[in-house]
Order: sequence, then structure tokens, then C-alpha cells
Amino acid sequence: MSVAALSRLHVLRADYANPGHADALVSVLNAYAQDPAGGGAALSEYTKTHVVRELASRPQAFSVLAFDGSTPVGLVNCIEGFSTFQCRPLVNVHDVAVLASHRGQRVAEQMLALAEAIARERGACKLTLEVLQGNQSARRLYERVGFAGYQLDPALGQAQFMQKWLA
Repeated sequence: MSVAALSRLHVLRADYANPGHADALVSVLNAYAQDPAGGGAALSEYTKTHVVRELASRPQAFSVLAFDGSTPVGLVNCIEGFSTFQCRPLVNVHDVAVLASHRGQRVAEQMLALAEAIARERGACKLTLEVLQGNQSARRLYERVGFAGYQLDPALGQAQFMQKWLA
């Protein structure tokens, strides 16, 4: 990223009550949802209409936005959980999205740095996230900023993310 482009990039904690931030969050989240890494389908109208209000209603949620000038180009959504082994909060990085036009320019790295700072302010013991095996560029980013596979005992292997839909 050039010096001029870096000076235009602004990373901040989203204010869910700010209509510009709310629009930016929905816009970038919808673009991410349509990407193969996000499932390949646009958000439902229900989600577009309600996601910001629902995030705002949860004190354990926070988001980070990246703007290139006034154009939203990145989003990180985080949800605080709790580590019973550490008896401290943890923060799950739930979504990391950067518009295709700005990938490879360390936008996500800057957003994750702010997410980490906010997690530290909350007293979190760790950040967690999941990543698709085939998303090599995201995996390289996460490793570069300090994430590693999760395991308790090497003999039992790494933890695997699983899900069960509740309709």
C-alpha cells in the first residue's frame, strides 16, 4: 500500500448508533456474505435491517471498521465469550471482511490490531477465530499477526470448528 493510500485508510471502533457506521457495517458484511469465503449469497433483507440493532443490543459485541477516505472497505465483528480455564473473557473474531479492491493492503491487519486492543481493554485472555482451510491468504494473515491452531495436547491434535444449525 502506498503512503498516500495508507494516509487515506482510517480504522475505528464502530458506533452502532452512528447511521454512517451502521450503513458501512451492513454494506461490507453483505459484500463478504456474497464472497465465496462468506458463503456466496447476499444477506437476507431481515439481516440487513436488523443486524446492527441486534449487535448494539449485546454489550459483549463490538465491531471495527476500515474506511478508505469516506468509503467503507473493511469490517471485523467480535463477540466476547468466557474462558472457563482462565476464568477471564475471551473475544471471538467472528467476521473479518475486506473488499476485494483493498485486499493485500494490510487493511485486515490494522483492523485486527484494534480488535486486539479492545479485547485487552476488556481484560480478555485470548482472541479466537475460525478460517476455512482453503483460504490461504487469510490463514497467512492470521499466522502473521500471531494466531495459531488450537490444541491442548499434541497427541489429541488440533481443535476443529463444528456447527449444528438450529433452524
